[in-house]
Amino acid sequence: MKSPLLYSALCLLIMLSACQSETNKPKDKPIVEAEPEVVYKFAFVGCNRVNYSDRDNPAATNASTANVQVLKRTLNEIAAEKERPDVLFFLGDLVEGLSDTSKLDTQLQAWVAQYQDPAFSNISKMGIELIAVPGNHEMLYYKEYPGDSVHDEWPLQGATDTWLKHMSRYMPNDRDRIGGPDSLANRLTYSIVRNRIGFILMNTDTYNAIRPTDPKGDEGLIPTDWIIAKIKQFQNDPDIDHVFVLGHKPYYVSGVPETGHRGLPEGPVLWPAMQKHHVLAMLSAHVHDYQRMQPQDTGTYQIIAGNGGTEGTATFFGYSMIHILSNGEVKLISKGVDVNPQHYYLGMPDSPNSVRDSTILTWTKNTNPYRSGN
Repeated sequence: MKSPLLYSALCLLIMLSACQSETNKPKDKPIVEAEPEVVYKFAFVGCNRVNYSDRDNPAATNASTANVQVLKRTLNEIAAEKERPDVLFFLGDLVEGLSDTSKLDTQLQAWVAQYQDPAFSNISKMGIELIAVPGNHEMLYYKEYPGDSVHDEWPLQGATDTWLKHMSRYMPNDRDRIGGPDSLANRLTYSIVRNRIGFILMNTDTYNAIRPTDPKGDEGLIPTDWIIAKIKQFQNDPDIDHVFVLGHKPYYVSGVPETGHRGLPEGPVLWPAMQKHHVLAMLSAHVHDYQRMQPQDTGTYQIIAGNGGTEGTATFFGYSMIHILSNGEVKLISKGVDVNPQHYYLGMPDSPNSVRDSTILTWTKNTNPYRSGN
């Protein structure tokens, strides 16, 4: 039989040994969550053309009628991004246009030559896919009435062919095109898929001929039925995570629906379908400003990136980007530089490019609203 004293000593020794072992045990390190990676990114901007009155002003432009100083800076800054975009969507009004097809032809030809010139920008050599979408300045004709502030814009016959002559190289070969009897008129509206993202690109001024009921034809037409059908198709596709609709003209401007020249006549039909089928955002230009809205406080966003260099209400000229993150989130970043207070077409090389808006595009109400002037 063991001595009680010896037994107690043995127990004490075991307890001390256990305590020492616990003391020497390495402490658990705090868990640090890794930052989500950017798995896909694209940039978008529109409206870089100069004013009609400056189209022959050598201080403002050249044969392209682009705001050359701002365009050059924008392209080079996009190319220099640390997270360089895979695609740049140019959302219309690249050139001044709004005239006959011969002038449009000359301007687009000059724009392409300028874009490809390595002395102007190295973006075309950086592996960034350019996808160009036409605007009203490429698709319509402008008629001003002497002595009157009113003007008309209506479809320009032949504009689609002129656009394709120069810009088809900036339309993806794998695009899903519209068939049927209206396929010729709808050649500039199509869809593509990139990295589990469905993009629908609209010509928001689809050509339509003069009719007895309308001596000029209508501006602002889109192939609404096809677009909505494509939205539904993308939404039901398990291989598509996000859907974006892009086009020159927006539907919401400063939070208000627009169905006239500033917006889309088909907006009252298209927008509810985008909300219902979870389109994340409509990306537009046309209004010479940067705006971010979530018109219903939840759901689809209207983002206007018409601050590419055309004179307007924009306080900064720049570009916007979408980053698709590895955790499934979608981040919007808008960057720019203050507009030159002397002339909109003068660059400001000493003014730094900076982030002007940044947010996660939540489907629920965004708690980080954008206010112009930020």
